Amino acid sequence: MLGPHVVGQRVVVRRVLRGETGPSGGPALTDLLGTCLSWADGTCVVQPETGPAVAIPVADIVSGKPVPPRPSPRHRATPQLAQRRALALWPDLSTEPLGDWTLRHSPTSTARRANSVLAVAPSGVVDDVARVVDFYEARTGRPIAAVLPDSAEDELFRGLGWVLESHDADTLFQIAPVAQALRSLRRAVDPGPAALAPPPPETTYDEVGDLVTVRLGEWASGVAAYGEDWVGFRGIEVAPEHRRRGLGLTVMAALLEWGAERGATTAYLQVIGDNTAALALYERLGFTTHHAYRYLTPGRASRSD
Repeated sequence: MLGPHVVGQRVVVRRVLRGETGPSGGPALTDLLGTCLSWADGTCVVQPETGPAVAIPVADIVSGKPVPPRPSPRHRATPQLAQRRALALWPDLSTEPLGDWTLRHSPTSTARRANSVLAVAPSGVVDDVARVVDFYEARTGRPIAAVLPDSAEDELFRGLGWVLESHDADTLFQIAPVAQALRSLRRAVDPGPAALAPPPPETTYDEVGDLVTVRLGEWASGVAAYGEDWVGFRGIEVAPEHRRRGLGLTVMAALLEWGAERGATTAYLQVIGDNTAALALYERLGFTTHHAYRYLTPGRASRSD
């Protein structure tokens, strides 16, 4: 599985360490993971993630194969970590831990993200679901759980009679490098005279701590929150009479610039999985899906129980 065709790819190579003896008394072997820089003249050169490149005689190679590229640090973040960073989008959000679950409630928002239990890992609490029901019955009157599709938590709630909260497709949590998204947005926003005549109102920023609301007068607006070098967006809206003029992208660019000024390197947003137009746009901006999640609520039978 190795040869000149793997040049430029990430590979793992098992090789003999000549002159050294292994635990069983035979030749010592070692594995090297890195990018194959060259394969020529009987030598394979591999660049590990740290340290100098290693030249390996092909005769010393025992086995090896190409391996997938290492995920970026932002993609190595767990869904639980990503979701918890997104809590910053709701300034009046109150949270309570329920083991490894998070009970979320906002007295001023009806959004499901702000009024549901985040259950994307085992809670470690014996009566977890019952306590979720009690918590939301006392506040919103409607318990909702956010779970990963086909996860143990999805199975747990469904086994107790919970059903999909709506007919929406699963929600996709998408992330992108801030620098890449900014470059793409700058290319996408075209302030040509035909598209933006008359010109939009001046951009204003209303900051409260690590949260900002950007407005183009009454034409368009959006909200962003910064935390731990991530910046996320919600509520990007354009007045119906001003749509299809790139104003939503203008707001996104302003929000990204605001986050970048604070040191954000990762941008995130959340979109319904069957919103093909939005997904195509976000893909052009560099966003990829980090994970999907869905909302469950007690079915009629479980409510009567």
